[in-house]
Amino acid sequence: MKKIILGLSALSLMVFTSCKEDASKKVDDANVTAAALRDANASKFPVLEFNETEHDFGEIEKGKSVETVFSYKNTGNAPLVITDIKSSCGCTVPEDWSKEPLAPGKTGKFTVKYNGSGANKITKTITVTANTEKGSEVVKISAFVKDPNAITTN
Repeated sequence: MKKIILGLSALSLMVFTSCKEDASKKVDDANVTAAALRDANASKFPVLEFNETEHDFGEIEKGKSVETVFSYKNTGNAPLVITDIKSSCGCTVPEDWSKEPLAPGKTGKFTVKYNGSGANKITKTITVTANTEKGSEVVKISAFVKDPNAITTN
């Protein structure tokens, strides 16, 4: 048994010591340059900057549809890609945004439609998912929904 353990130990020692090539000779300078460039660009993010982050429709009648346009600009150092825009409920629908990359310094926009459901003061959030450092940005719409058929007492 001792001879088997001694033999395996000697074999293992030979295997581990026989592979002592100079590792620096295996490194390709082109790969090092490409990795350095990739790492430098990895810290550059697009920045999504809105003209307004909240839009108030004011007073609207119940059931009346309204819409607004949110404009934005990429103020960062990399192309901006918006992958999704979702609202906090089905009564608010974001649409018409570009799925193409937006170069730094360029502008874009999307429309938000609200169907006038609810009552009194409402606030809805719209989440914009993009390749920014945070990963998402939030804009809001609000309105005061009045029901013309509601009975009011003075």
